[in-house]
Amino acid sequence: MSQTAEQDTVGDSAYRNIRKDIIFGQLKPSEKLRLEQLRKRYNVSVTTLREILNRLASDGLVVAEGQRGFEVASVSDENLWEIAELRLLVESHGVTQAFTKGDLDWEAQVVAAHHKLRKLEDRMIEGDTSVREDWKRADWGFHRALIAGCGSATMLDLHSQIFDKYLRYQMLTLAFRGEKAARDHGQLLEAALARDIDKAKKVLDIHLLGGVEYIVSSRRRP
Repeated sequence: MSQTAEQDTVGDSAYRNIRKDIIFGQLKPSEKLRLEQLRKRYNVSVTTLREILNRLASDGLVVAEGQRGFEVASVSDENLWEIAELRLLVESHGVTQAFTKGDLDWEAQVVAAHHKLRKLEDRMIEGDTSVREDWKRADWGFHRALIAGCGSATMLDLHSQIFDKYLRYQMLTLAFRGEKAARDHGQLLEAALARDIDKAKKVLDIHLLGGVEYIVSSRRRP
């Protein structure tokens, strides 16, 4: 492996780790990102860190403050509603394309993703919050599977970016709607197997906007 390739691997790994820590709340909203502290924490050079933080700024997860450095992007109810509406737009278009183009392999992917998600939802419902990160990865996996048959790499990439921003709010509030969310997912599975686009869009609207209302109310609780 060349030195450049090795540096790229280290930088990509650090990027993923910092991004994950922002999304899952290890790095808090509006927290100042001190380069020396980050260098020790993620074992990467200051030069590489600057590149990573600028990349995360492009993702909307970090704010560059000019000469004052960087900080984690803040959160607000208004921003969450905007993210949710964008996610609804992308997923609604995605299911339209996937339900039209998806084959039997796509159906099998959706069924498998839902099975995994349901198992983790059951554990969350029982009060086992130790699986919350696995639950959210499975949640992403199911929603990703629903639109995976769309045939557009650009749409899938856009969905991943939007989903991560939405996920950040969920992780900050530990927002989990229990059986309501699980029921929505079951209905989305039924709609996918029946290729019922109208039903899927209606459920997505209830599911995503209901999730926002729950997150907002959770953020306002003392």
